[in-house]
Amino acid sequence: MTAAPILPERHEWTVDDLGDLPKDLPYELINGRLIVPSPTAIHQELCVELLLALRINCPPGHLVSFDLSMRVDRRNEPRPDVVVIHRRHADRSPVPVEDALLAVEVVSPTSTFRDMYDKAKVYAHAGVRSYWVVDPLQEQVTLTEYALGAGREYEQVTHTADLFVTEQPWKVSVNLPALTARRDGLLATDEE
Repeated sequence: MTAAPILPERHEWTVDDLGDLPKDLPYELINGRLIVPSPTAIHQELCVELLLALRINCPPGHLVSFDLSMRVDRRNEPRPDVVVIHRRHADRSPVPVEDALLAVEVVSPTSTFRDMYDKAKVYAHAGVRSYWVVDPLQEQVTLTEYALGAGREYEQVTHTADLFVTEQPWKVSVNLPALTARRDGLLATDEE
């Protein structure tokens, strides 16, 4: 049996400190705070469905990926759940955030504030043009679309639990009622 890695103790982390971490450890750095996520299977299932919806009309010069480190600045290296980048970065990690067209976060019970506020500010300040927050914690799965506005702050474009259709970063549709049914089916017990 292998021992779990012991992480160095720091009150404030920078991207320079990340070299001290095990290379196979999934982490993100938000405002100098180290986060080691542990997503559920439902969370990952929703990420895959969103990735597939985005890939349908993806132009040849871009690619859709998930859980990819984005270099922002000394205190921030987030890993969006799903991200659209230029294809020229297909073999690179971390990817420079200025080449991200869209960042998508799927909310989990431990990430609500971070996804809705902290990461939104980080992505907006870095110039990511579109930001989606998918919330499976509500009765129906919702998607909120934000667009970068004046002053590098996000402005809400859409909030829906129905069929979501957008033209950014290209024509995309996400069937949120189908995602709700999928989530509910995965959570159903055998006794129901």
